Amino acid sequence: MSVSRDTRIAVLSRSFSRHPVLRQELGALYPNVTFNDTGRTLGGGELVEFLDGHEAAIVALEAIGAPLFSALPRLRVVSKYGVGLDNVDLKAAAAHGVQVGWTGGVNRRSVAELALCFIIAGLRGVTTSQAEIRAGVWRQYLGRQISDATIGIIGCGHVGKELARMLRALGVRVLAHDIRDIGEFCHAQGVRKVGLDELIASADVVSLHVPSTPETANMIDAGRLVAMRRGAVLVNTARGGLVDEAALKAALKSGHLSAACFDVFASEPPADTELLGLPNFLATAHIGGSADEAVVAMGRAAITGLAQATDPTLFLSPWAP
Repeated sequence: MSVSRDTRIAVLSRSFSRHPVLRQELGALYPNVTFNDTGRTLGGGELVEFLDGHEAAIVALEAIGAPLFSALPRLRVVSKYGVGLDNVDLKAAAAHGVQVGWTGGVNRRSVAELALCFIIAGLRGVTTSQAEIRAGVWRQYLGRQISDATIGIIGCGHVGKELARMLRALGVRVLAHDIRDIGEFCHAQGVRKVGLDELIASADVVSLHVPSTPETANMIDAGRLVAMRRGAVLVNTARGGLVDEAALKAALKSGHLSAACFDVFASEPPADTELLGLPNFLATAHIGGSADEAVVAMGRAAITGLAQATDPTLFLSPWAP
């Protein structure tokens, strides 16, 4: 389908919908736009009702799959706002004749900066020190300098590579694992490519940067948490569901991990208040891409994606089954 000026477009993304610049730029190109001004991520019947009657949609983290395509036969174009396409069933889109628009890596700097923030906070015991101060305890937590740590990056795509560049600029020893060929990048950046088990066992900090697929679900399970160095830090700014959160809680409580810093969770908002309350656990509310510069870049990429949508199978990830 060719998106024309008269195409009816629905914008599901809350951050896009509340950004005045993006609203103005999209409306100047396509005047028939419905924005999600509810302040909520829509799902179920409410999602179908919102999209009904629209030929194109800008989506964020909503589950976009076969049931939705079947219920919305007029929907012909889906453009993704944000990193990753794991919430869009690309094979189902192709089967229903729906084209997909997406530009990878537009918020790579924003997410990589948060991961770097988490790495430093974890190594220096920031959350533990804060919790102690609030409890009336004043002591100097003995942390570690990032420059003397070994950082392992699992998933060396747009964000993983950006983080690796930032870490190498600080003189950090970086290990990387990916199922794709990243040899040329690693050689150019002075990064050591290793197997997953070696990275888990060798890194002082493990930072996750893979999509959510059946193959990556709970990839950091109880066994891999035990295999991490005692006192290591785990960082997840990628997707919820990559880590067994119950096993993570046990590893933090026992002191096997010194800290964990998560921006994403298996269910959002997370319900495990015990995990959230641990002094060595730092949680943020999926803010990796929530820098103003990243919001504008992702929004403009999504606008471009409406006109440049293509065969969705071209975007299938090598991590997908």
